[in-house]
Amino acid sequence: MSISVLGSGAFGTALAISLAGNGPVTLWARDAEQAQQMQMSRRNETRLPGVTLPPSIAATADIKEACTADTLLLAVPMQKLRQALTSHAPLLQGKTLVACCKGIELSSGLGPIAVIESVVPTADVALLTGPSFADDIARGLPTALTLACADAQIGKSLQAELTTTNLRLYRTTDTVGAELGGALKNVMAIACGATMGAGLGDSARAALLTRGFVEMQRFATARGARPDTLMGLSGLGDLVLTCSSDLSRNYRFGLSLGLNQRFDSQTTVEGVATACALSDIASKEGLDMPISTTVADLSRGAYSVPEAIQTLLNRPLKEE
Repeated sequence: MSISVLGSGAFGTALAISLAGNGPVTLWARDAEQAQQMQMSRRNETRLPGVTLPPSIAATADIKEACTADTLLLAVPMQKLRQALTSHAPLLQGKTLVACCKGIELSSGLGPIAVIESVVPTADVALLTGPSFADDIARGLPTALTLACADAQIGKSLQAELTTTNLRLYRTTDTVGAELGGALKNVMAIACGATMGAGLGDSARAALLTRGFVEMQRFATARGARPDTLMGLSGLGDLVLTCSSDLSRNYRFGLSLGLNQRFDSQTTVEGVATACALSDIASKEGLDMPISTTVADLSRGAYSVPEAIQTLLNRPLKEE
């Protein structure tokens, strides 16, 4: 089966590099100049510097060419996914579409699989998620991810197709749990980054990470997720990685909040929109989501970090 990666950011490029070890891969870039530069130089210096593209990767800006593949990996930011799907919907009908983004759509409260199904109902849909940094994947370092697909047979086929020498995929049919684990951990990473930026120490970060995981489980199970999914790569695994490394954009954004520093507005921080979506849903449904709500307020500028910390510390005492 043929594979295309739609989206030439760091993660999309890294996936293409890893998959190129299995055979030809098409890497689609929205910008024609970038596609030409990648094809000629065999580099994506803007998004993933210092890594060479294998000969089996063909970079293109021709979306029709890219969409001739059987399996399309959608490596676009969550908040831009619907727009990308709508723009190219006729070319995506009947394809196998694998979402490679994490988050909750702010306008609808939906995850990536539901967004794809609403725009391209004829597609077979899956999600690739879990603890991973683009640079690790591109450099051939071992990485394990979750492949979520409601159809078990399609999931098995995709697992075999997308597993590479350095990319090991574990399969699940719990798409809700996999979606929400990948989305909510970004919110907790912002909280942990803010904690460290404010100089509150590793013990405070450990407490936030732990209570944040409880919050993730509470929300996900209320949405029908299986508890064991959150204990896996797409939940706990991704949470630990993202809350403990400054390679994470969400963690770095939190650090900037804690340090009261400006953050690059061109850098995608999915956790901000996700926190705002979670806060709205929690308010409507009466769910107790104190960390998510606090991160949303921080991101909106409603609180300073010290005020946010005091708000959390002043919550009523309770059993664990």
